[in-house]
Amino acid sequence: MLSIALRGLRSRWITFVGSFLALSLGVAMIAVMGLALASSLDAPARGPERFAAAPVVVRGQDTLRVPTPNGVRTRRLARPHVVPAHVVAALRRLGKVTQDRSFTVRAEGGPRDLAGHPWPTAAFAPYELSAGRAPRAADEVAATGGWTAVGRRVRTDSGTVRVVGTLRGPDVEDALFYTDTRASRLAPRSTQLVVDAEASAVRKVVGGRAEILTGGERRLADADPDRDAEALTALNALFGTAGGVTGFVSVFVVASTFAFTVAQRRREFGLLRVAGATPGQVRRTVLAEALLVGVLASAAGCALGGYAAPHLAERVVDGGLAPAWFSVGDHVWPYQLAFWTGLSVALTGAAAASWRAGRTGPAEALREASVDSGTLTRGRLLCGAALLGTAVVTLALTLLTEPGDLLHRKTYVSRPMLLITATALLSPALVRPLTRLITWLPARLPGAAGTLVRENAAAGVRRTAAVAAPVLVTVALTGSFLGATATLSGAKAAEARRQTAADLVVTPAAGSGGFDAATVRRLRAVPGADVSASATSAVYVLEDGVALLRSEARAVDPRSLAATARLPVTAGRVAGLDDDSIVVNEEWAAHRVGRRVTVWLGDGTRRSLRIAAVLSTGTGDNGVYVTSANAKGAPVDRVDVRARTAEGADAVAAEVRKALPAPGQPGASARVFTREEWIGATTPRADSTSRLGLLLVLGIALLYTGISLANTLVMATTGRTRELGALRLAGATSGQVLRLVAAEALTVVTVGTALGVLVAALDLLGLWGALNLLDVRTAIRMPWSAVFAAAGACAIVAVSSGVAAAGMTLRRWSGGRGGS
Repeated sequence: MLSIALRGLRSRWITFVGSFLALSLGVAMIAVMGLALASSLDAPARGPERFAAAPVVVRGQDTLRVPTPNGVRTRRLARPHVVPAHVVAALRRLGKVTQDRSFTVRAEGGPRDLAGHPWPTAAFAPYELSAGRAPRAADEVAATGGWTAVGRRVRTDSGTVRVVGTLRGPDVEDALFYTDTRASRLAPRSTQLVVDAEASAVRKVVGGRAEILTGGERRLADADPDRDAEALTALNALFGTAGGVTGFVSVFVVASTFAFTVAQRRREFGLLRVAGATPGQVRRTVLAEALLVGVLASAAGCALGGYAAPHLAERVVDGGLAPAWFSVGDHVWPYQLAFWTGLSVALTGAAAASWRAGRTGPAEALREASVDSGTLTRGRLLCGAALLGTAVVTLALTLLTEPGDLLHRKTYVSRPMLLITATALLSPALVRPLTRLITWLPARLPGAAGTLVRENAAAGVRRTAAVAAPVLVTVALTGSFLGATATLSGAKAAEARRQTAADLVVTPAAGSGGFDAATVRRLRAVPGADVSASATSAVYVLEDGVALLRSEARAVDPRSLAATARLPVTAGRVAGLDDDSIVVNEEWAAHRVGRRVTVWLGDGTRRSLRIAAVLSTGTGDNGVYVTSANAKGAPVDRVDVRARTAEGADAVAAEVRKALPAPGQPGASARVFTREEWIGATTPRADSTSRLGLLLVLGIALLYTGISLANTLVMATTGRTRELGALRLAGATSGQVLRLVAAEALTVVTVGTALGVLVAALDLLGLWGALNLLDVRTAIRMPWSAVFAAAGACAIVAVSSGVAAAGMTLRRWSGGRGGS
């Protein structure tokens, strides 16, 4: 069998090159995603940055610890504690104490992530003056980085400042250092400090009333110390999704390609059976060929994946999807996974297709070499029906039990794959009627071209289904993924629009921490308006006695909230909210009005609160509401304003702007949004990073399906030498034959597009049903421009590949005929 397989590879090298290319590219995709995923599991060890030279850092408690039967559960507090004043006083007796304050600064011409700090903390990085001097006045700063110079005046959100010094030191961040007095005004609350004393003495003074950081633990005092872990979580999600999608696409296309390769060789199998080969020998021959191609292609794919993975890492870093430190490491298991997956798919695809060829009799096999019959076998029908039934049943169960699950990315990414596979398995039953429908009008036009296109595509069901498969995947994934994100974005915008009754939404300057009390009083005093001031906080609840969950919360005045918001209440009354109660949503395990729940507030205080009202889950953004008494210290960071009359809206807007700090004062850059501006700024459309990640996943998968489409068409066209030659003998010119091939390619692409749109529509219909069950009214948003672009790209690839292959076939046929 091995010698026969080797001779078969030599004689039918074009067909096997197509299989080799499809498999090697599929293995390369799996290897690339496996390497990227493996590299995203570990972050580099990061040491202290801003406090690398600090002796001891003392931080207020910022972690909630709740004992459970399964151990202590921890969560980062929304409102960390400050170091108690009496502890600070005791520490001052040990040595010099430097309060640290950090806040965001917006500066014209400055970096986007510019931070502000008090000047005394510059020595702890350490920074040194490279030019100029230290700041001494309230309008003086020293700057890191090369974006400014000594003597320049810079407009910031807290007033215009003059750069009097530039600093050199570790490349930690872009920062402006103010005088200690000015920094304390811009950031009155300080949760950490540096003590110039022995760590043992500091521990004796502090005890358990604050956290003490020394050595490598000082990194926890840097801004966003968990950014590496968060980046890893995001990367794992991205590459996990990409790996699942690309793995599905590669396995789907490779299996389809191998099955079509074997199906093309029915005449050869028939001749072997006539020559006396047993069914087992035919199967073993096919499997031996698949083994040879699979080993070589899988090895080549692993090598290609190892070359391409570093380039993928560079792209995700350049696109802002990964931190600068991310790179592909030296891992072995992704190569093993990719190699054995590729070989298994090759053998499985060949075995499934060869089984039917091996069990036919000689005469029947020869007869089937001329006509496509029995294309939808019983096994294929049962598998396709089972997958379709599974998709429908699981969708129905999810809609009845947890419709919110359909809104999660993992669900709307994985569900189309089930529908695509079911549709592909059932495609032989769908291809012929779809083809006849699409070619109904061309077949009635003068000339034989339309009729030939219809009959060729309808008769060659296997060829049509094999070529349509990559188009089906391309269009279905494009429509499903982009349609799901667009539909969810529209749903979130519709939900926010329905819940926001305010005419204006006012937010404080970035990095200011919130509005000061005087500004809030002036805004509340705006005549002719209802004003609701609220603050961001969080509450924590222990569900099932083991899971400590955090819920975002807003601290509100329930009376003013009723005038500026229309919350989706399913039970109870928001007006019943008081200092002893809470408003929750239906996602909470306990959500019965009147029931008391034990929660921990944003500062870690334990409270037992009564449920005053319950909100619907919606798209997942309906949070928790408490009063300001249960969010102590949380600054007001949003003010909703509603004019009592439509005629007074302009006057109210003018009064709101007058109530805000004047230019040059702290908080002067507060923003005033109209209702529509606020909705546009807070809906997920602004999340370009998530969209870029989704486009990366789609781009990699769709590039592969495009190559596979060209590969399949070349294999299909080169196998039609006799058919195309018969057309030339019947009097057709080379141009007419090429136009016929192009028309057939367009017809098959149209069939694949129709099936892909059907899959995407069914997927989006399930998502729309879930949104309606969650009381979110929105329309299905099919991304027609992206779908047509994908279908157009497939059409270009299909026509160019088919025509090129047909031209080569005609030249070979003409040369062979002339030579005879």
